[in-house]
Amino acid sequence: MEYIELNNGVCLPMLGYGTLHILPKDTKRCILDALQCGYRLIDTAASYFNEKQIGEAIRESGFSRNEIYITSKVWVQDAGYENTLKAFQTSLDNLQIDYLDLYLIHQPYNDYYGSWRALEKLYQDGKVKGIGVCNFSKERFVDLYLNSKIHPMINQIEVHPFYQQEETVTLMKHYHCQTQAWGPLNEGQREIFDNPVLKAISQKHQKSISQVILRWHLQKGVITIPKTSHQERMKENIDIFDFILDQDDLNEIRRLDIGHSEIIDHQCYTTAKWLNKYKIHGPFD
Repeated sequence: MEYIELNNGVCLPMLGYGTLHILPKDTKRCILDALQCGYRLIDTAASYFNEKQIGEAIRESGFSRNEIYITSKVWVQDAGYENTLKAFQTSLDNLQIDYLDLYLIHQPYNDYYGSWRALEKLYQDGKVKGIGVCNFSKERFVDLYLNSKIHPMINQIEVHPFYQQEETVTLMKHYHCQTQAWGPLNEGQREIFDNPVLKAISQKHQKSISQVILRWHLQKGVITIPKTSHQERMKENIDIFDFILDQDDLNEIRRLDIGHSEIIDHQCYTTAKWLNKYKIHGPFD
């Protein structure tokens, strides 16, 4: 495993395991399989509805708490100072742990400034080792950065060969914030596993297209959290530390960038409407 250092000196694995769209009934098995394959960074969120099963799997795994890095996120519905503190405790209770390694603001909507003040307090109180954001565009990130006491350490955004976000990744480096990629395999869209450019590079290195893409993320200095429910693919995805893409490979992949997302546009007003309406619990929970 390769590791990367946050701006507070805490180190994280460069490759983790994502749990979006993994059903609660499958989660425990998937987490146990992922840990057996060597993953130590587990990414979840309140809105994934699988925190309880992740906690159960970690307790049954036999690994000590300090061997595993756990990330969760506060949802739009729970934005604001007091709501975020409550949501954080709910996530801890679900996971049955006493601290998080990373706690992130899931979306750049609602009162995320209030949420950030709560994250700062949680960090200062030692309840979380690192704090950050997800899906923050360049201008929203800079505005939050300039109006924060403790600066974001992670911005988790969509990054893959078809949407490389070079400007955003460069900006994050300028502000000493690490980029973490969700959807690193483009959720299988645009026939990414049959792309002729990626196929040629994979044949050159005798690696799969998934391995080439994930290795590309690591060489860009981008933390990545691929998701799969199949143990064989988990093994494949983590087997990326024995080869290096050369400059020709990187140049070829750079040309694949289409410059926009085909999954979700966080700067679109309809996205803001939709995500603000999406509720993960009732009004009295």
